[in-house]
Amino acid sequence: MSLPHPIADQISLPNVLAVLGDQTRLAIVGYLARHEGVAMSCRQFLEFGSKTNLSYHLAKLREAGITRTEVSGTSRLISLRRDDLDRRFPGLLDSIIKAAHDIPLLERLK
Repeated sequence: MSLPHPIADQISLPNVLAVLGDQTRLAIVGYLARHEGVAMSCRQFLEFGSKTNLSYHLAKLREAGITRTEVSGTSRLISLRRDDLDRRFPGLLDSIIKAAHDIPLLERLK
């Protein structure tokens, strides 16, 4: 089973900005950025909210092209699509993560 992801050329700036306008999703992206190169399982994000709420946020991030979700048995492995985002919008992701540094949810997870 594989989940749908937009190809890099389909990632749109308005959609990325809209999705990252949510504090929980921004915190998830910040967490992924701090653990880059390591695919995270869904359970590693449980402090961001309930399983249902988390599933919703992770789907939004995947559909916007911000994250990649790979199915591995009964697990989902989430990783940041930094290369695709940096190629489409150079410097955007770093700027957003840096500006979001003081968000309480992000501070709690350091």
